[in-house]
Amino acid sequence: MTLQQLGWNSAFATAFLPFRAKGWVPARLIRESPINFGAFLADGEEIDVVLCGRLWHEAACDADLPAVGDWVAIEPGNDNQDHVIRAVLPRKSCFSRKMPGNSSQAQVIGANIDLVAVVTDAGPDFNLRRMERYFMLIERSGAQAVVLVNKSDLYPPPQNQQVATAIAALWDGAQVHVTSALDGEGLKTLKKYLKKGITMCIVGSSGVGKSTIVNQLYGEDWQWTSEVNATTGKGRHTTTSRELVPLPGGGLLIDNPGMREIQMWTDEKTLRESFADIEEITALCRYADCSHRHDAGCAIRAAVANGTLDAARHTHFLNLETEIAALKQRAAKRQMAVERWAKRNRRVKARNLNDRIQLERDERGEL
Repeated sequence: MTLQQLGWNSAFATAFLPFRAKGWVPARLIRESPINFGAFLADGEEIDVVLCGRLWHEAACDADLPAVGDWVAIEPGNDNQDHVIRAVLPRKSCFSRKMPGNSSQAQVIGANIDLVAVVTDAGPDFNLRRMERYFMLIERSGAQAVVLVNKSDLYPPPQNQQVATAIAALWDGAQVHVTSALDGEGLKTLKKYLKKGITMCIVGSSGVGKSTIVNQLYGEDWQWTSEVNATTGKGRHTTTSRELVPLPGGGLLIDNPGMREIQMWTDEKTLRESFADIEEITALCRYADCSHRHDAGCAIRAAVANGTLDAARHTHFLNLETEIAALKQRAAKRQMAVERWAKRNRRVKARNLNDRIQLERDERGEL
């Protein structure tokens, strides 16, 4: 396996030049655990690596730490010494979501990815509002969106096609395919995306067939899959950790545990761009500060009334706007707390230094 097959390009080669002179080697992270990482070297050798202390201390948050898909500079070790990550190369893309819970930090799902494949179905998992969230995160990441309406063998063809059409209407740049991981239907189309050096990240809810898709693309049972739950009709989710998988036919996959929450990690600009249709209608309101509730001449209310704008889509836009504003506020509060802690830490260090200097003077009998 060559660097190019792992996704290496001229931009990464240029960024790595300062490290090559130090005797370090490039590697791509394929796995992460609480204590170390797995990585591929240029010859395809898989090694375990640890992160140097400097990178730990310099990271402002977890999202700044290395993640699956990152290219790193490794100081080679030996039988008695660990291989050490000394630097992380700049990312060409980064697919992230807000960390679950009340955190204001990002959780990196995959770095340096070219495609994000969202797996859903035409049954209980189908949710246009969740798909809008996925599309916004993908847009911000810099990757291309691909959607698989999977498990088509469980639902009538008209239902599968209706769901695929509704999803495609949400996002102009998304490629939507109806597939059946069980029958292999449509997976030939998906393989066309996975050329040499192309990295795809597969995401979706638990039980929609992600691990089965990985198995078929890889050609063997790479991820163990369990039987279908008799009550829900869904397979029990089996992927428990994030991992980059090289495919025999070319390309690489980042498989992910099922996501229960798709909280936003984006900004107002991306929100406006993602809901450009609503922004265009808003511009037609009689008043610039229209609340879209009771104001006269509201173009939004008129569009909802005549069916031009889906009321649920507008409500979701408002909810996302509120969610992003709350995220921004929490991030600002966290930044203020970090700055207060830093100032306090500097004062304590200065006081301790003065005390130590004074103690040394006292010991020398100086005034």
